[in-house]
Amino acid sequence: MSERCRWVNPQNELYLRYHDIEWGVPVHDDTHLFEMLILEGAQAGLSWETILKKRENYRKAYGGFDPEKVAAYTEEDARRLRADEGIVRNRLKIKASVQNARVFLEIQKESGSFDAYLWAFVQNTPIDEGYTDTLGIPTTTAASDAISKDLKRRGMNFVGSTIICAYMQAVGLINAHTKNCFRYRELRK
Repeated sequence: MSERCRWVNPQNELYLRYHDIEWGVPVHDDTHLFEMLILEGAQAGLSWETILKKRENYRKAYGGFDPEKVAAYTEEDARRLRADEGIVRNRLKIKASVQNARVFLEIQKESGSFDAYLWAFVQNTPIDEGYTDTLGIPTTTAASDAISKDLKRRGMNFVGSTIICAYMQAVGLINAHTKNCFRYRELRK
């Protein structure tokens, strides 16, 4: 068996698949970047396993994570989401997801894509510090601080530096796999 990052729950097939296939892979697709932004915000205060279990429900509830659809959500849509037991029904997180979609679209318009906006913060190259232990991986970085500050200035919510740092790791702006993990070597190529 290949060695993995210590944080992975080996008893959870969904978690294993997420780590082995998706987590840390550089993402340049705006729809996927939007999806992960919404999911990371929803995860605040909860476990990532909880969000992974609800992910398919989120895809249905949020129209396939189409930011234009979500940006057009009304109060009626927000009520529908708050009643959906398949997602995290936190009123503030739901409200933030709609507001964040609107800001996301503004950034796309301004920068050509959210991808271009986001990756400019790391000069289009993943941050790779070669972590040897998960205890040494920071929960915030200068880049996550800068992205968080800019997104908040634009009107986004649930985008604090810790959330953004986790987001950056998830979408590959930071290679936070530990050096002993088989994915670390694969993503360095």
